[in-house]
Amino acid sequence: MNHTETEPIAEITWAGGPSPLAVNKKKLGMWLFLLSDSITFSCLLIGYSYVRIASPDWPRPFEFYPAIVKATLMTLILLTSSLTMVLAVHAAHKNNRARAVKYILFTMLGGILFDIIHISEWVNLILNEHVTPFHNPWGSPLLGGSFFGITGLHMLHVTIGVIYLGVIAWGFGKKKFAAEDVEVSGLYWHFVDLVWMFVFPLIYLINVAPK
Repeated sequence: MNHTETEPIAEITWAGGPSPLAVNKKKLGMWLFLLSDSITFSCLLIGYSYVRIASPDWPRPFEFYPAIVKATLMTLILLTSSLTMVLAVHAAHKNNRARAVKYILFTMLGGILFDIIHISEWVNLILNEHVTPFHNPWGSPLLGGSFFGITGLHMLHVTIGVIYLGVIAWGFGKKKFAAEDVEVSGLYWHFVDLVWMFVFPLIYLINVAPK
């Protein structure tokens, strides 16, 4: 036998059955979506950080009250909604459908409250402070575009999440969805909350108006 020859490596193929990655297709699909969405938000936040540092006349318009107080309240609401989402997933895996639906509804309520507070802040900035995506009375016009673009995209995700959770709550209560569907919806909601943990300090806290 010629020892310089190597034996061919047997080709390994997947013949179906359980996923070789031990992840069901719904959860894998959601993870792939969240990965692409995280790239989008990362690019926006990195771009915002660059223009903020590069602009010598970047304004710092957010007073402690009401802007920072409202943003802090929105943060607490989202954190609480993440907790209720965890409880919903736990109840779903215990096959306690009524409790799972109840906690999903609490999570939806948190998202609705977040949107209401955020919209009230937008209204105040637009009507009272005369801030638009292209103009503001304080300095660099990039502030408006950055603020409305990033917070608007995040608020859109929250709104979609509320609708998504509503569908899951209805379907799970009617026994049309399984516990994994609740868990997958929880992944989306936790992602939305995580993104806000970056938006809050970068958009609000470092732009607090000087005394």
